[in-house]
Amino acid sequence: MERPAWAPRSIDISVPSVSRMYDYYLGGSHNFDVDREAARKAMEFMPGLPKIMQANRAFMRRAVRFAAGQGITQFLDVGSGIPTFGNVHEVARTASPGAHVVYVDHDPVAVAHSQAVLDGDDTVDVVAADLRKPQDILGSPQVERLIDLNRPVALLLVAILHFVEDADDPYGAVAELGAALAPGSLLVLTHASYEGIPLPAERTDGVVDVYKDIRSPLIMRSREEIARFFEGYDMVEPGLVPMPHWRPDTAPEDEDPYAFSGFAGVGRTA
Repeated sequence: MERPAWAPRSIDISVPSVSRMYDYYLGGSHNFDVDREAARKAMEFMPGLPKIMQANRAFMRRAVRFAAGQGITQFLDVGSGIPTFGNVHEVARTASPGAHVVYVDHDPVAVAHSQAVLDGDDTVDVVAADLRKPQDILGSPQVERLIDLNRPVALLLVAILHFVEDADDPYGAVAELGAALAPGSLLVLTHASYEGIPLPAERTDGVVDVYKDIRSPLIMRSREEIARFFEGYDMVEPGLVPMPHWRPDTAPEDEDPYAFSGFAGVGRTA
């Protein structure tokens, strides 16, 4: 397999990556044959996966616009993935031209491509770090330079927590990140769940098995389990809901049925 010029030499391009599969679902070009093969295999069980990813991105943009409308000018996007049109910094700057954004991802392709896209922009940066190690994020030079933790921050965890197993304590990681945020900060997240998927559970299990086979287990949590991530936060209306129902720009009934898979919500620190 020929290595593209944009692919860091350090990565194994024979192993699928969650962020590159996500890029493929969204129609991006920064993915390899192995990523496309795994994604297509998952889509055999759940053909609406691209619609789910599009719903995630649409929710993220609405939540960023909401945060900017609340006067928040700092954004920490953990599990940011490979840049596509309408990233956090692009959306935030439509409402707040001076917004500071730090992207965080542990996929070398996502980090390298982000660095290329953001080159020359001194109000946006990217950190190579893992959600499971919050202090690596909070103590990074990029966060220390661009994020003032004494002022409100929007912490984005969009489509990332369902890739963190219970054994790695996702609740503890989210709590540790949240504890570093000033009052008035926002927690923005989406999470996969069996609830809302317009398929029998055994079909959905086929997707779960695909991700398990590539050593990136997909953890389908219940609404109640997802709500636990917001302990200590005041939920922003309409609460924890299917993605199209969170402050929609268009009528939810016009959305694809797959867009209602999983949950989205925004919480505010007291």
